[in-house]
Amino acid sequence: MSVTLVNPEGLPKPEVYRQLSLATGSKLVFLAGQVARDADGRPVGEGDFAAQVEQCYLNIGTALAGIGGSFDDVAKLTVYVVDWSPEKMPLLGEGVGRAATKLGIDPVKPITLLGVAALGEPDLLVEVEATAVIE
Repeated sequence: MSVTLVNPEGLPKPEVYRQLSLATGSKLVFLAGQVARDADGRPVGEGDFAAQVEQCYLNIGTALAGIGGSFDDVAKLTVYVVDWSPEKMPLLGEGVGRAATKLGIDPVKPITLLGVAALGEPDLLVEVEATAVIE
C-alpha cells in the first residue's frame, strides 16, 4: 500500500478519520467527485442518504480499480453533503460502513466534510471526491 495513515502526537485522535496520510507511490490521482449513480448513470438510493454515501464510495473503488489501484490507495477524501446537520452523522457512518464491507477495506482516511446548499442534480444528497497515490 502506498498510503500510510497517521494520527500524530499533539493532535486529537478521532475514531472516524485520520489526521494525515503519508503517500509514497509514483502516481498522484485526482478523482472527480463521485455521486450516487450506477455504471449506466442511473440514480442509486433516491432520498436515502446512507445508500448514496455507499454508492459514492463504491464508485471511488471502481474508478481506482480501473487504473490498477484500490480504495486503500486513497490519501484524502472530501465529502460534500446537501443541508448537512449533525443528525446525518450516523447515516454517513452507515453508508461508509456498508461500502467498506463490500470493498473489504478500512475506510478511515483523512477527510473534509462540507455542507453545501445543492449539488449538480436535485436528487443528489452527497458527493465524494478523492485524492489517491498508486504505484
